[in-house]
Amino acid sequence: MTEAIVARDLVKTYPPDVRALDGLTISVEAGTVFGLLGPNGAGKSTTVRILTALSRPDSGTAFVAGIDVLADPQAARRAIGVVGQKHGVDPQATGRENMVLQGVFYGLGGRELRTRVGETLERFDLAAVADRRVKTYSGGMQRRLDVAMGLIHRPQVLFLDEPTTGLDPEVRSEMWKEVEKLAHSEGMTILLTTHYLEEADRLADEVAIVDHGKIVASGTPEALKRGLEGDTIEIELGEGDAAATRGALARVDGIGLTEVDGRVLRVRARDGAAVVPAVLAALDAHGIRAASLTMARPSLDEVYLRHAGRRFDEEEVAA
Repeated sequence: MTEAIVARDLVKTYPPDVRALDGLTISVEAGTVFGLLGPNGAGKSTTVRILTALSRPDSGTAFVAGIDVLADPQAARRAIGVVGQKHGVDPQATGRENMVLQGVFYGLGGRELRTRVGETLERFDLAAVADRRVKTYSGGMQRRLDVAMGLIHRPQVLFLDEPTTGLDPEVRSEMWKEVEKLAHSEGMTILLTTHYLEEADRLADEVAIVDHGKIVASGTPEALKRGLEGDTIEIELGEGDAAATRGALARVDGIGLTEVDGRVLRVRARDGAAVVPAVLAALDAHGIRAASLTMARPSLDEVYLRHAGRRFDEEEVAA
């Protein structure tokens, strides 16, 4: 496979002294979904703006579909589709009018334009409402129209910047199915930025975790999770029991990282099933009550914790 997106050593600073990107480097193989994962403020959107020729880095290089984005931004824009965080539709125009205008921007016209507009509206289940003003659409319908507009000129690479933010779970699930179809059935290269860990886990062939403008880990979701080795045991503690947990587990063999988050105790173990009895016995010996217990394989949240030194949701709140 060839690389559809390459960014090397991107640096971008905003006044007065905010380092949005600090040497970010990524490489995306053609025909794959690449997830750029990180909380708000990590540098995901800045990366997309540079790769889509909407912003220039202070230093570094960027290529999309074999085109030097910095040297020939117009050619790069013709080769890509972009769906931003915010709706790019005109709410006063109809869905069809939005699609036609987008096609004209890319030099389409006549029968070819009419055909593509009709086919794309049908594909995204918008044909029945194509002649209604977009302001009457639901949020999910507007988001589908956004994606349809990004595909009207049949781009080689599609950028989806937080495409499901604010959507309800049912609409988000439908959007996931469409992204999977674009990549795996049609071979389109997709760069997906998201702060939904489950979204990256499901859709991305490869992910890169961004922390303060740098890539701190990359690989397939499964490979990153396997790298943690073992299981996570999560125990909900009784009222007032959390403070004494670390001391209670200090002498239990076979466990690693121990974290207390409110009344929730998380323990990493190479063999979770084997150590659960010892963990519960140790807690009981110290008068600590376990209200419930679950055990699971590692998650991308724990990958982020390992490489960034804090949990993903904590970083999201801070951002």
